[in-house]
Amino acid sequence: MLASELYGLRKDLRERGIVFAYSGYVTENVLSGVGDALKKKLAIEDADTRTIRSVFAVFVEQMQNIIRYSVEQLPPPDIPEAQEHPAELRYGILTIGQEGADYVVHAGNLVRTSDVPRMRERLSAIQAMNREQLKFAYKEQLRSGPGENSKGAGIGFIEIARRASSPIEFDFMNIDGKLAFFALKAKI
Repeated sequence: MLASELYGLRKDLRERGIVFAYSGYVTENVLSGVGDALKKKLAIEDADTRTIRSVFAVFVEQMQNIIRYSVEQLPPPDIPEAQEHPAELRYGILTIGQEGADYVVHAGNLVRTSDVPRMRERLSAIQAMNREQLKFAYKEQLRSGPGENSKGAGIGFIEIARRASSPIEFDFMNIDGKLAFFALKAKI
């Protein structure tokens, strides 16, 4: 049973064009290791330098979003030990695949339902921007600094959209009223 289930997952991923799939707790070391493998895979496929840089940059931004913002974490934030040991592990899923000539980076993680309206508004605005507007928004965000809920420079979604060859796609799925699953897709 074990082999057939795992082979079925492998077959499903390959049929969907997925060349990398990671689901689990993410750390900077995981990001680095998978990133190295990704660069090698793209180089073997003779992808052009711009494509390699763009796929890698989107991959890094997606993984960093999981590391910084996934609410599924160890230790859980509501136990006393979490105060002594800040969350080091955050859970998410990321896949990299191909759809025709495009590379596609999907990522997902749990977020608080209360954060969904703010995220949806921000992502919708970014999704509607053209190249020139994205460039301007990127520069403006760098000048203004991170937003109140940001744990980085606040440019991650803009950077993903700038690297994408078509508008980013995103979705939220309610889990239990308190949590939602957030998914983001970028084609390069």
